[in-house]
Amino acid sequence: MKQTKFNTRKMMIIAMMGAMAAILMFFELSVPLAPPFIKFDFSDLPVLIASFLYGPLYGIATAAIKILLKLLIKPTSTAFVGELSNFILTSLFVAIASIIYRFNKTKKGAIIGMSVSTLTTSILAVFSNFFVIFPLYATMFGMTMDAIIGMVVAVNPWVKDAMTMFLFSILPFNIFKYGVISLITALIYKKISIVLKRYTE
Repeated sequence: MKQTKFNTRKMMIIAMMGAMAAILMFFELSVPLAPPFIKFDFSDLPVLIASFLYGPLYGIATAAIKILLKLLIKPTSTAFVGELSNFILTSLFVAIASIIYRFNKTKKGAIIGMSVSTLTTSILAVFSNFFVIFPLYATMFGMTMDAIIGMVVAVNPWVKDAMTMFLFSILPFNIFKYGVISLITALIYKKISIVLKRYTE
């Protein structure tokens, strides 16, 4: 009975975190030198906190709830390509960070996990975007890769072709995004975790 109550409360927190993340997706910010069609938001923050609290699978579940709720509130504007990329990268980011943290549940362990995850996810994002996301986006909207590159060239003088677009725009954007999420998590996680763990005990 006690275990059932614990799991119910845990699922309620996961649902709450997913809902909070979905709301945060609507508060987007443009980042200098980044592609104009890619925005920064804080939606990965609740997902990362959920992952640190309960583990990578719960974090991925929170990421899924985030995307599903967002689509229920507002239909996709990217033919689901943007949502697919968001789910894949968010899941990678929180899974890597939380797995490392589970082996060393200290502030140092959390920082190491988030640092490794930020760099790893940012690098993997280059490959996922290059081989899957950007070609899929171009196909869905009847565009060419050159047209996409042209959009980025207009806001980033260092971009000359596909390679420089990913190296000087996509990679720095993701390092910035996950770095900011990691920094905020490092500052607030301890206080939030005390409250939420007390609720599920």
